Amino acid sequence: MLHDYSAAVAQPTLNAEPARYDEVVAPDGSLRPAWKALAGAAIGLDREELQRISADVVRFLSDDGVRYSRPGESPSWWRLDPVPIVVSAEEWAPLEVGLAQRAELLNAILVDLYGPQTLLATGVLPPELVFGHGGFLRELRGGPGEQHPLLISASDVTRTASGDWQVLADRTGAPSGIGYAMENRRVISRVVPELYRDAGLHRVAPFFQAVRAAMIDAAPGEASDPRVVLLSPGPQSETAYDQAFVASSLGFPLVQGSDLVVRDGIVWMRVFGRLERVDVIVRRVDSAYTDPLELRGDSHLGVTGLVEAVRRGTVRVVNGLGSGVVENLGLAPFLARACEVLLDEPLRLPSIRSYWLGDPDELEQVRPRLEELTIRTIDRTDPTGPLTGDDLLERIEAEPYRFVAQERPHHSQAPALGPFGVQPEPVVIRTFTVRHGSAYRTLLGGLGSIMETGRVPRSKDVWVLKSRPDEPDQRLVEVLPMTNVRAPAAMVPRVLEDMFWFGRYAERAEDTLRLVIAAHGLAQDFRSRPWSAGGQNLRVVSRKLRDLSPSPFEEDEFDEELRSLLLDPFRPGSVAQSVASLRDAAQAVRDQLSPDVWRVFGAIDRAASTLAESALSHEVTNSAGRMLTAISALHGVIDSMMRDDGWRMIMVGRAIERCQQVVRLLDGTVTERRGIDVDRDVLSTVLMIAESAVTHRRRYRGYVRPAGVVELLMFDPDNPRSVAFNLARASEVLRALPASTGSTRPERLLADLQGELENLELASLVVIEGERRPHLQQAVTTVRGLLSRFADAVVEVHLVSAPTPRSFDLPRPVREVAP
Repeated sequence: MLHDYSAAVAQPTLNAEPARYDEVVAPDGSLRPAWKALAGAAIGLDREELQRISADVVRFLSDDGVRYSRPGESPSWWRLDPVPIVVSAEEWAPLEVGLAQRAELLNAILVDLYGPQTLLATGVLPPELVFGHGGFLRELRGGPGEQHPLLISASDVTRTASGDWQVLADRTGAPSGIGYAMENRRVISRVVPELYRDAGLHRVAPFFQAVRAAMIDAAPGEASDPRVVLLSPGPQSETAYDQAFVASSLGFPLVQGSDLVVRDGIVWMRVFGRLERVDVIVRRVDSAYTDPLELRGDSHLGVTGLVEAVRRGTVRVVNGLGSGVVENLGLAPFLARACEVLLDEPLRLPSIRSYWLGDPDELEQVRPRLEELTIRTIDRTDPTGPLTGDDLLERIEAEPYRFVAQERPHHSQAPALGPFGVQPEPVVIRTFTVRHGSAYRTLLGGLGSIMETGRVPRSKDVWVLKSRPDEPDQRLVEVLPMTNVRAPAAMVPRVLEDMFWFGRYAERAEDTLRLVIAAHGLAQDFRSRPWSAGGQNLRVVSRKLRDLSPSPFEEDEFDEELRSLLLDPFRPGSVAQSVASLRDAAQAVRDQLSPDVWRVFGAIDRAASTLAESALSHEVTNSAGRMLTAISALHGVIDSMMRDDGWRMIMVGRAIERCQQVVRLLDGTVTERRGIDVDRDVLSTVLMIAESAVTHRRRYRGYVRPAGVVELLMFDPDNPRSVAFNLARASEVLRALPASTGSTRPERLLADLQGELENLELASLVVIEGERRPHLQQAVTTVRGLLSRFADAVVEVHLVSAPTPRSFDLPRPVREVAP
C-alpha cells in the first residue's frame, strides 16, 4: 500500500496549483517520519487486505449502530476510511501549543464581550461584527461573570503546502464529533489490531476521563456529588449518536428539555416521585433554543427559566450560553490583535486568510476577486447558495457587515481507499481542547474528514505517535481520583416511555416474523394445492397476514407480499416498520442500553440487505429466520439488563404485546371450525407461530386438539408465551414501579384481567356451535379489550410526560428507511 501510494503521489501532474502537503510522502519521495515508524507493521496492507478491512469497518459500524444525518434528512450510516492519518509527536507539538493558546484566547474574548467589552471600546473588534452575529445573546450581557465559560472547544485544521497548520473554523457553541472520533478509534483498533498495537500512538480514553473531570469540577457551589446531565435536542438530531456516546462514556444522563424544570431559580431533573437538582448542563442545544422564556419563544428544545438560573449561578452550562459568538467567521482578521491585547503574546496558530467585508477597504480589495474566494455570512446561518456575480455583490453591499470572504484552502492530502486502490484525498482534522485543571489540554488525536461531496463525509481516525514508548497516554498520569460515592439512580419519565415502546416493538417484530416464516413454508408446499387441508390452512394464515397489515394482500404474488412485509418500512404492520420504530425508541435511550443492542440491528440490516438483493424464493424464509435469531438475541440482551425501572417498563411492554399477539392469533384460527384435518393443520401452525409446538408435542404426544392449544396459550402459568404467564410477569414488575401504590388504575385493571382469566372454563371455551366456538370468541374479545384499557392506563399513570399518545394497535410513523 505504501509503495503504490508513494508511486502515485510522485507522478507528475498537469495541475497548475502548487502541490498539496502530503501526510505520508515527503517531496523527495521518502516516507515521512510517522509512517517510517509504521512501515514494518504496514507491510501486509495490500489492496486485497484493505478491501477486507474496509468491509469489516462497515460491519462494525453497522453493529454499533453508528449513524449521522443532516438536518431534514433521514439518518445515514457513518462512513470511515480504514487508512488513518498519522502524525508524529514533533509535527503535532506546534499544533497542540497553538490550540491551547487559541482556546484560552477565545475564552478571554467571551469573558470580555459579555463583560467589560474592552475589545469593542478600544476598536480592536468592530461592534457591527459582534452585534450582527446571531450567536451574541444580549440577554446574557453582564451575567454570572464566569471566568471560564469555554470549557471544551473544537477547531477544524489543515496544513498549508509548506506543512504549517492553519485553522479553518472554530466550534465553541456546542462542539460535536468527539464521540465519532472515539468510535473511529474503537473500530480501527479492531480491524487492524497489529498495526494499532505496534504503532505507539496515544490512546483516546484518558482524554474522555479528563473531560468528565472537567464537567464535574465545573459545578457551582460546594456540591459533594454534583449532578451533571447532557442536554440533547433529541434522537432526531444530526449528531444523536455522538451525544449518546459521550453521555454513556462519561456516565451522565442524556436528557431533553422536557426532562428538566426550573423551580425558584434552580434547575431540577424530573424523576418519578421526586425532583433531583442539576448542577451542570453539558448542552448540545444551540444557545438561542435553550430557554423559550427569554430567548427563542418558539423553541421546544430548552428549559423555561434556564437563563435566570444561570444568572443566579445555581447551575453551570457548558459551554456557557452565548459562547457561539466566537465561532464568528469574521473574527479571523482580528484574532492576532486581540491575542496581543488580552494575552499579551503573539497568535501562534493562524486562521485561513479572511476578509471581513464590513470594512470598506477590505470590500474594495475583494470586489474584483469574488469568483475566486469563498463568500459566507459571519454566522453561517444564511448561506449565499448559488448567488454569483452582480447578484452576490448586490447582496453583500446591502449588508456588508454580515459577510466574510475566505481564501480557498489548499488542504493537505492523505491516503484513502478508493475503488481502484489507495489514492490521495484532501483532508481536514477536527481537534478538541478541554480545560482540565488550570490549563487547556488538547486531544492527541482527532476526527479526520475527507473533503468530498456527499450526504455523509468519509471520516478518518487520527493517530498521534508518542515521543517515547513510556510516555503516558494523552500525557495524563491520573485524571480522576477513585471514589466510593455511589451516584443516585435516576430515570426520567421520557426514558421510561421509550423503554415501554422498545419492549412492545421487539415483540411485535418477532410475532410478524414468525407469522411470515409459517406462511412462506405453507406457500412453498400448498400454494398449488388450494383444495388440500394444507391449502386451506394457508388461506387461514394469509387472512392473519391481511389482518396484520391493512394494505392489500395479493395472494397471486405471495412471495412479493411477504418481501414487502419484511422490507417495506412504510407498510403498516411490516417487520421493517416495527424494527425502524424499535430502533427509534432505542436511539432515544441509547445511553441506557448495551452496545449489544446495536449488533442486533446490524444483523437485521444485513439479513434485510441479503433479501433485497436476492430474487430467490427460499431467501424469504432464510432472511426472516436470521432476523428472528437477531430478535431472540435482543431478548437475551434485555434479560441481562439491570433490574431498574427502565427494564421493568420494557417487561411491561413485552407482556402487553405478547398477550395481545396471542389473543389476536387465536381469534379467527382456533375460534372457528373447518373440519378435522384442516383444524389439525391450523392448530399445529398456531402452536408453531406461538413458539409452543415443542412443549405441546411433549405434553400431548402429538395429539393436537383445541382444548390443549387453548390451555397452553391462555392458561398455562409456566409457558412464557401464555396470557396467564405474561399477566403474572406484568403484575410482578408493575408493583415495583415508583408510581404504583397497590391501588392504581393499571393495577386494578390488571387484577380484573387476571380474574377474568381465572373465571374462564376451558371445557366451555372449546364448545362448538355450528362452525364457531362462540365462548372462546367472546373470551378473546373481552381479554383483548381489557388489555387495551390496561395499556392505556399504564401510559396515563407511569408515562405521564409522554409528549404524544401513541396508538396501541398500529405502529407509529417511521422517519427512516431500513437498508
